[in-house]
Amino acid sequence: MKVALNNTQIAYSDHGIGLPVIFLHAFPLNRTMWDGEIAALLDEQRYRLVSLDWRGFGESDVAGEISTMDVLAGDVVALMDHLGIEQAVLCGLSMGGYVTFACLRHYAQRIAGLILADTRPAADPPDRQANREEVARIAETQGTTAIADLQLPRLISDYTRQHDSSVETHVRQMINAATTPGIAAASRGMAQRADSSDLLAGISCPTLVIVGQQDALIPPFEAQAYAELIPGAQFVVIPNAGHLSNLEQPDIFLATISSFLRTL
Repeated sequence: MKVALNNTQIAYSDHGIGLPVIFLHAFPLNRTMWDGEIAALLDEQRYRLVSLDWRGFGESDVAGEISTMDVLAGDVVALMDHLGIEQAVLCGLSMGGYVTFACLRHYAQRIAGLILADTRPAADPPDRQANREEVARIAETQGTTAIADLQLPRLISDYTRQHDSSVETHVRQMINAATTPGIAAASRGMAQRADSSDLLAGISCPTLVIVGQQDALIPPFEAQAYAELIPGAQFVVIPNAGHLSNLEQPDIFLATISSFLRTL
């Protein structure tokens, strides 16, 4: 389905009834990265399960030269308004987590719970900001295949690469489905994001922090350190997983979030 949100056609999926859970995808993928979790949780008949494609990814239109995390957070809340959802659990992985932190900063009253997977509250230091700009330029000049070649070694673990080649194939397909302006706009938007570390101590909703044991981008020690600053947060390390922990170890990831959601 598609709907015009903030002057942009945004693609989304909406299944089930019950506690609303909104899944926010990683860069530079799309909402199909959550299909496994949504299908499995739908069987529990307890949740309303929503996912969306960021601007320029999957089936959503691209708009503007920079997709800031605040703009994307506005799209999430606009979709909630369109669907008549007052409060939802937000489940964000990587860039999806950055958008979740932006939602927390601007729309905390709309959040019933948080699942923060393979993400960080801190802003990018100058060297990472420069890397984001380089990714944007590679997207603009060399296209999605070059982005896939660049990103894949960082996104999935050696274990996954050796034991399940289908994950790499799926991730490459999602990257190739993105638009190059969308990739560039999101990469520049991530570089500009605010530091959300100041929000952690004030989080009052139930929170689960997840990280892949072999995440090369968000080391487990870093995820644990920020999880300890969130009152009452649960912290789980997914074994034999890199940055895309839900795709690399789907059964363990699903069991982890399902257990958390049942407590809400």
